[in-house]
Amino acid sequence: MDCIFCREDGGAILWQDDTLRVVLADEHDYPGFCRVIWNQHVAEFSDLADAERDRVMRTVNAVERAMRRILKPAKINLASLGNQVPHVHWHVIPRFSNDAHFPLPIWAPRQRTVSEAMLSQRRAQATLLRDAVRSEIEQALA
Repeated sequence: MDCIFCREDGGAILWQDDTLRVVLADEHDYPGFCRVIWNQHVAEFSDLADAERDRVMRTVNAVERAMRRILKPAKINLASLGNQVPHVHWHVIPRFSNDAHFPLPIWAPRQRTVSEAMLSQRRAQATLLRDAVRSEIEQALA
């Protein structure tokens, strides 16, 4: 199977170890959108051992905590779909009441246009996620 997450990082790496990586996705309308990706190709979350699932969820939780602290979004959306990319990964998405799709999911029809100035400001904030994510993960996986 040709899997994009086996071939490519899936974004700019914020943190990684032998089992997982956290990447900052290149999503124009969603600065700070992260993915937690299991490094080995596994299609379903239930295919992981108990300890592996626990490690994934501790990492997702750590990314959410870092995101809340740095970006201060109105809400965090967590999603693990895998319909288009059947490789275990979680989306951790900061949501703002004035983002392009709020209150609908980011994959729904656009509700509004967001100014480039606001997106640039959020991108600048998102650059602070690397250190925050690393710090939170170190605590979560210790």
